[in-house]
Order: sequence, then structure tokens, then C-alpha cells
Amino acid sequence: MSADDLAAAFTSGGAEWMVLSIAAVLPILWAFTLSLHFARPYIIRFLQHLTLRFGGDVWWLSYVLFRDALLVITLCLSAIFLFPNLYLKVGLPITAPLATVVLLWATLLKLNRDPDDNPSDFRLFSILLVIASVLYIVPQVYGMEAADQEYLGGLPNALISTGNIDLARPILWISLALIAITGGIVFVRFLVRLGQPADDETAGVPDAGVAGADTGAVGGQPVRS
Repeated sequence: MSADDLAAAFTSGGAEWMVLSIAAVLPILWAFTLSLHFARPYIIRFLQHLTLRFGGDVWWLSYVLFRDALLVITLCLSAIFLFPNLYLKVGLPITAPLATVVLLWATLLKLNRDPDDNPSDFRLFSILLVIASVLYIVPQVYGMEAADQEYLGGLPNALISTGNIDLARPILWISLALIAITGGIVFVRFLVRLGQPADDETAGVPDAGVAGADTGAVGGQPVRS
């Protein structure tokens, strides 16, 4: 084997190892993302028992920072499933591209609406988040991680992109089309609303997630001073 062949083998093998490592780590990120999102009622109850307003603000901002950062990190890492050369050549969860699309919709909902203060937005965001997590975690666990479980029959192979290529291709191209349509809608909406006042400005509502000192509220919930 020449030096060029050895370098090519290390490059391709290293790339595949990195992709499979990201795919293996993502269920942990999904678990943390779901846990922090559905921990919001507990955080609110905890804030209501705080007697120091500054402490409540710090606690709420720290929670929001970690929760939203995990959401963005999970979305960015999930973008690898939209690459045809990786998804169709490396054995990945077969519905992972659809999970990325639904997670993108959930992220856009959080950016454009207010799930923290609007119950209907919170429910819709929760539904999208659960759907996206199921679309990824189920084929990851029963496909990639259960490949050596003979009693499952052909189920693991059917849930891996390389094992069910006839279904994987339509899923990938449909996901890419949905991403393109979503991006086009967001871009058109941005152009239409360019130069218009924000909704918070027209309604006279402060646009900060943590209310000011005059209101004494954190995330729409009162905190004792």
C-alpha cells in the first residue's frame, strides 16, 4: 500500500468514524433537549419561591441559555443527515433527514413566536420536538444500535439508510425539498416584513424574555422581591 492509499484510507475512515460518532451522540443531546424543554414548569415553580429578584433573573436566563443552546447544537449536528454522500453511503437512521426538517420547523417556531408565554405555541413546539425526537431516536436505537440482535429479524436493516436504499432516497429528497421550501418561505417573509416595526414594538410590549425590574416577573411568571 502506497502512502497515498494509506492517506486516503485514513481520510475516508476518519470521516465515516466522525459521522457515526455524531449519530451515536445525538440521542444524548435529544434527551437533554427534551428534558430541559419539559422542565419548564419545574423551573417556573422554583422561581416562584425565590425571594431575590436578581437570583430569579440569573436562574431563568441560565435555564433559557442552556435549553436553547442545546436545541441549536442538536439542529446543527443533525444537518449532516442532509448530505447525500453521507446519508446514502454510511448507515444512518433512515428517518433522520425528516427529524432534521421537523426540528428546523420547531426552531423557526421558537424564533418567530413565543412558546414561553403563549400556551398554544408551547404545545405546538412540544409536539414538533417530540415528533422530531421519535423520528431520530427510534431508527437509531432499533436500527443502528440493534444491528446484531438477530431476534429482531430484518427490522434493524430496514431502519438504516444503506440497508433500505429504495426508501432512503425518497426520504432524503423529500427532506431537501421541504428544507428548500421552508427556506424560501422564511426569505420571502423576511423581505415582506423588512422595514416594518416589530410586533413587540407595535403592541408596546417589552421584547426581553426576562421582564424588567418594574414588573418583577421572570418568563411571564411573578417572582417575589
